[in-house]
Amino acid sequence: MSSQVEAGVSRARRLLERATAGIPERRNPVTHVADLPARPARFADWPDWVPPQVSAAFRDCGVERPWTHQAEAAELAWRGQDVVMATGTASGKSLVYQLPVLSKLATDPKATALYLAPTKALGADQLRAVSALGLDGVRPASYDGDTPRAERDWVRKHARWVFSNPDMLHRGVLSAHARWATFFRRLSYVVVDECHSYRGVFGSHVALLLRRLRRVARHYGADPVFVLASATTAEPAEFASRLTGKPCTPVVDDASPRGPRTVALWEPPLLEELAGENGAPVRRSAGAEAARILAELVIEGARSLAFVRSRRGAELTALGAKRILSEVDPQLREAVAAYRAGFLPEERRALEKALLSGHLLGVATTNALELGVDIAGLDAVVLAGYPGTLASFWQQSGRAGRAGDDALVVFVARDDPLDTYLVHHPAALLDRPVETAVLDPSNPYVLVPQLACATAELPLTARELDAFGGDAAREVLDALVADGMLRRRPSGWYWTSRDRPQHEVDIRGSGGDQIAVVEADTSRLLGTVDPGSACSTVHPGAVYLHQGSSYVVDELDLENGLALVHAEDPEWNTSARGVVDIAVLSTIREERYGGVTVCLGEVAVTSQVVGYLRRLPSGEVLDHVALDLPEQELRTRAVWYTISAELLEAHGAGDDRAPGGAGIEPARLPGALHAAEHAAIGLLPLFATCDRWDIGGVSTALHADTGEATVFVHDGHPGGAGFADRGFAALVPWLAATREAIVSCECPAGCPSCVQSPKCGNGNEPLDKAGAVTVLDIVLGAVSNERGNGHEVDQAADDPAATTG
Repeated sequence: MSSQVEAGVSRARRLLERATAGIPERRNPVTHVADLPARPARFADWPDWVPPQVSAAFRDCGVERPWTHQAEAAELAWRGQDVVMATGTASGKSLVYQLPVLSKLATDPKATALYLAPTKALGADQLRAVSALGLDGVRPASYDGDTPRAERDWVRKHARWVFSNPDMLHRGVLSAHARWATFFRRLSYVVVDECHSYRGVFGSHVALLLRRLRRVARHYGADPVFVLASATTAEPAEFASRLTGKPCTPVVDDASPRGPRTVALWEPPLLEELAGENGAPVRRSAGAEAARILAELVIEGARSLAFVRSRRGAELTALGAKRILSEVDPQLREAVAAYRAGFLPEERRALEKALLSGHLLGVATTNALELGVDIAGLDAVVLAGYPGTLASFWQQSGRAGRAGDDALVVFVARDDPLDTYLVHHPAALLDRPVETAVLDPSNPYVLVPQLACATAELPLTARELDAFGGDAAREVLDALVADGMLRRRPSGWYWTSRDRPQHEVDIRGSGGDQIAVVEADTSRLLGTVDPGSACSTVHPGAVYLHQGSSYVVDELDLENGLALVHAEDPEWNTSARGVVDIAVLSTIREERYGGVTVCLGEVAVTSQVVGYLRRLPSGEVLDHVALDLPEQELRTRAVWYTISAELLEAHGAGDDRAPGGAGIEPARLPGALHAAEHAAIGLLPLFATCDRWDIGGVSTALHADTGEATVFVHDGHPGGAGFADRGFAALVPWLAATREAIVSCECPAGCPSCVQSPKCGNGNEPLDKAGAVTVLDIVLGAVSNERGNGHEVDQAADDPAATTG
C-alpha cells in the first residue's frame, strides 16, 4: 500500500479497511492506494438572458448559482454556437443544455428541442429531471421503444422537448419525418448527451445519423444548435466535430466541487489449491472479489455500485453478495440486486426506483448504469475489471462521492494481461490522459446503409455529398445506382423502392435484430442477446442467467431470432470454443524493418463455434461438448506483423547479428506466436478506445497470404472500427507494453494474467510464454535497428501520447 492511514481516518479508508479485514498481510490484495484531493467549486451569476421563472425553478431545486463552466457553455449555446462540454461525472452537464433550451422554450412559444441519449435509462432520468422543474409550457415527453403507441401521436403533435435515443431517431422519427414536420420546422436545439460513448461502429453510424438529422431539419427550414455533453476526453472539439459534422467549441475547465476520493488497486490472490487450463495458476475471479467487497460495504451501510464487465458477471456478483449477506443478516440480502442491459422495461424501471430511493444499498451492474440514471453521490464504487477505456474508468469512478464527502473507488483486476499490467503500473491508470474516441464515418459498411436511409428520407443532392464523405460517398451512391437501389437524376439521387431501409439497418453494429431468449414452457420473454454473440452465449447447452435465476438453452434458431430455454440450475457453467481463419483481402499500409513487416489492411475472418466446455466454479473442466453451428464471416480491418524465416533461423542459431533476445526453435514457434497474439489483444485497449471483446486475433507459423510467420489483430466489427488503425500507429509502445506485461507476470509458463485468453477457441493451446517474449524482442529489435539506420517510423509509434490522447 502507499501512504499509511493517519489519525482521523476518512470514511473511505475505513471502508477499505473493512473490505480487507481478516486478510493476512502477506496476501493483501491491495497493490496501490491513491488519495485524490478535493476540489472547491467556482460559481458564476445567472446569465441575464435566463427568464426569471427558469432561474427560480433551478433555485427551488437547490441550484443557487451555476458553476463557471456551466455558465460559459450555456452562454455559447444561447449565442447560437455548437458547443461540447467535456467535464467529469457529477459536474452538472445537464444544466448546461437545460438552461438555454428551457430559456428558448419560455421566450419562444413555438420552439422545440430534441434530446438524444445512448440509453433509455439516461433519457428517462433526464425527462424526470426536467419534469420536476415544473415549468409551464415545456411539455417534455419521451419517445423511445418503451413509449406506448397510444402516446406517440400526442408526442409528435404536442411535445416541445422530446427525449429519445439514436435508435428511435433512426427508425421512428427520420423515417417518418413528414409526420414530424411541425416539430422539425421549429427545432432550435439538439442535445447529444454522453457523446463520448459514440465510438467504433455505433459511433460511426450515429455520426451519419446526425448528418441525416441536420439535412431533414434544413428541409423544414431549421438550423438547430447542437449541445454535446461528454465525459472528460481528449480532443473534445475534434471528436464532436467528427460526430456532428459541424465545428464545435469546447468547454473543459471543470468548476464543480469534488470531495476527496481514495482509489485502491486490488489484485485477487492466487488459489494455490487449484490449477486451471493446461495447469496454469488460477486467481480468485474479479467478480467473486467484487461480490465480497460489495457485501462488506453493504454491511457498513455504504451505498455502493459494482461495475462488472458482462451480463452474466453482474448476475453472479449480485448472487455472491446475497449469499454472503444471508449469513450475516438475511434482511440485508434484499438490499442487493443486479442491473444490466437485456432486462425488460418494467424490470429496469423498478430497479432504478429502488436504487434512487435507497431501498437498494448494493447494485451489481454492467455499464448500463455508467450512463444510466443520475446516481452520483454513492459512498463507494467497485470496478470488477478495466472497463475498456480511461474515459469509462473515470466515468464509473465518478459515481462515487457526495459533494464535499469522501468516497472509495476499488479497481479489482481480472485475470487478464491488461488488468494485471494496470494494478502493477498505477501511473498508466491514474496519471495517463484519457483517449480520443475512435469513429470512422467513411467505413463502407456504415456509409452504404446510411446513404440508403438518407436518400429514402429525402433525395440527396451533389452539394450535400461533402457532409457524407465526398468522393467516398459518391462511390457508394454509384454502386447503389448500379444495384438498382437508387436512381440518378440531374437533381440528385432518389430512392426507388417503396420499402424503407431504416428498419433493416442496425446502427448498434450487432449484426441484425436481437435474439429473443424465451422460456419454452411458459413462452415468457426473459431478455435479448446480440446476434453476433448468440452462437457463443446462447448455443444449445449454454447456461443463461437472468435476475439470479439459471436457465439452460435447448435450441438456438438463428433464422427466426429465437433461443428457447428451460429453468435449471446446474453445478457447472459453460464457455464456447471455436475455430478461426483469416485471409488478407488488401494491404493499405506496409512498413518493412529488415526481416519484420508491419501491415494494416482489410481481411476476411471466418469463425465457427464448434463446441463448449463445462466447468465447475473451481475452474475444473468437466468435459467438452461438440456443436454443429454455421460459419460466420466478418470482413474488417486488421494490423499484422510478419517475421521472415531467415530472421527466425538467425535467432534459432543464436546469430549475434539478429536483433532482439534469445533464439526460438521451429517447434516452439506456433505457441510463441499464439501467446504473443493473446497478450497483444489484451494490451491494445491501453492504446485504443476499445475493449478486448471488440477485437480478435489469429496467429500462424506460416500464413498462406503472407508466406511467413504472422500475428494478426483485427477489429471485431464489419468494416472495422478504427482499433486496428490505432494499433498500427502505436505499434512500438503497444508491443513494448505487451512484452512488459508478460515478463512481469510471476507465473512460470503462462496464465490468464499474461498470455491465456478467456475467449480462445483453441483452449489456450499451444502457448509458449518465453517464446512470446522472444517473438516480441525480434519485432521490437528489428524496428529499433531500422530506426537507428534512419528508417522513418510513424511519429505516433514513437510517442505514446500521440495515440493515447
